[in-house]
Amino acid sequence: MFKKILYPTDFSDVAHSALDFVVRLKDAGAREVIILHVIDKGNFDAIARYATKDILEIERNLEDRAMAEITPIEEKLKKKGFKVKVIISRAIPFMEILRVEEKEKVSAIVIGSHGMSNIAEIFLGSVSEKF
Repeated sequence: MFKKILYPTDFSDVAHSALDFVVRLKDAGAREVIILHVIDKGNFDAIARYATKDILEIERNLEDRAMAEITPIEEKLKKKGFKVKVIISRAIPFMEILRVEEKEKVSAIVIGSHGMSNIAEIFLGSVSEKF
C-alpha cells in the first residue's frame, strides 16, 4: 500500500513525532523513505540581504547543519530496514515538497503539524496546511 514515503522535516518536535509514524508504516509495507529538508528560500534571501558573511559560507553552514540533523534519522530508518534517500534543497517548502512528491512518485507524505488555528496561522499558514 505505502511503498515509498516522503518525510519532509524541519527537525522540530512535531517532525520527530511524524518520524515515529513513518517507522510504523514499515508494517504496512513501506520499503523506502525519502527524507527531505528544505532550506526556506524566503528566509535565506532575507539572511543574504543583511549578512556580513559570505553568502556561500552561510549556505554551506545551513546545509551542514541539516545534514548533521538528518544523519541520525537516516541511520534509524536504515536500521528498521528502509531504503533511504536524502534530499536537502533550497526552495519554498510546500512547493518543494509537492515537486519531490511528483518527481519521486511517492505513496504518501508524512509531515508533522502543530495543528495551530490562531489568527496568525490563518494569515501565515504552516507548510503542512498548504496541502
